[in-house]
Amino acid sequence: MKKITSCRICKSKKITKFLDLRNQPYANSLLKSLKEKEQFYPLSLSWCQNCTLVQLNHTADPKELFSNYVWVTSISSVARKYAEVFCKDIITRIKNPRNGYILEIASNDGTFLLPFMRKGYKVLGVDSAKNIVDMAMANGIPTKCEFFGVKSAKKIKKEYGSAKVVIARNVLPHVASLHDFVKGMSICLDDKGLLVLEVHYAKKIYEELHYDSIYHEHLCYFTIKSLEKLLNQYNFFIKDLNTSPISGGSLVIYATKGKAKESSIVQAYRLAEEKIKVNTLKSWQDFANRITIHREKLLKILNENKSKIIVGYGASARSSTMLNFCNIDTKLIPVIADGNPLKQGLHTAGTHILIDSPDNVMKKNPDLVVILAWNFGKEIIKILKEKYKYRGDCLIPLPNDPKVITLQ
Repeated sequence: MKKITSCRICKSKKITKFLDLRNQPYANSLLKSLKEKEQFYPLSLSWCQNCTLVQLNHTADPKELFSNYVWVTSISSVARKYAEVFCKDIITRIKNPRNGYILEIASNDGTFLLPFMRKGYKVLGVDSAKNIVDMAMANGIPTKCEFFGVKSAKKIKKEYGSAKVVIARNVLPHVASLHDFVKGMSICLDDKGLLVLEVHYAKKIYEELHYDSIYHEHLCYFTIKSLEKLLNQYNFFIKDLNTSPISGGSLVIYATKGKAKESSIVQAYRLAEEKIKVNTLKSWQDFANRITIHREKLLKILNENKSKIIVGYGASARSSTMLNFCNIDTKLIPVIADGNPLKQGLHTAGTHILIDSPDNVMKKNPDLVVILAWNFGKEIIKILKEKYKYRGDCLIPLPNDPKVITLQ
């Protein structure tokens, strides 16, 4: 793991550390056996004085994180439904989209390319995780297994030509070589094409205290201001933006090569960032203080319910940060339900909580369900009520203060 000495966007050395979440394991390094030896790595954030980017201070080897992956997009009904909306929206934004193809970088199992295919559009996915690429290919979605950058972009353009649309959903924050990645997108995209970026939005993370979204895979936390500092260097300019229900609320950016007529909402977002001072060091120092208070409140609720049957729901990567930072282990949550078969039978990284199928976990007749994957809270609550007829208490740790609700 390498420590950075300059900003990932602007290379300025004026970066200030403001948050330390202590040494933590990789969020997705789930254990097959508790006898496995674990490695822990620094997890801390800095703020850049020059371009205001919030970023991790250390960079993990991408091959360790992404060559074999356990998140499968199609597991989530929210993601599947959103993929249909996402497809319809993009089609309305581009002229003659059939003249060319749709390229998605970090396409996972192809869930977001499938709606385009069904409508007769040519598509191509690129993903670094072979196990996930195999799933996509088995479903008939053409997908290349490789890490994206200038080198792979040149090969793709030579073989397939220029893409009419380049999609990069929730991948840019994961990228160690930002400039190589963005330049690669520029190479692949047609001069009159559309770039669609989806990223965790630092303003929302700051406002709603999404500190569980901070883990080794997420190197950068973008605002409009810091994202434009990166994109403009490669002649990409934001034309419009939207929001996504993924990851507790993400930002979707629509950009073109060269300046185009800008939607009024883009400037409105810039002004909103200025109003709450999200691009200042002081605000992020306040964020760090709020995290410590949140940990105390969450532990208080769990300890008050120790005599009850407590289970977790959703062994998400983001929950790993919260569990480890708050020292929540099997003494407080003995088991976590998760619908992803790739995770069942494994143990959480660092905290060693067993992950089991929802059917097995709910047979325990819990008194309190801790919805760790709170960003899929509505989906999970629906499952609890309709499938398991659960009418007990749910602890929702985030956003903001933890709260207990009783399902009726």
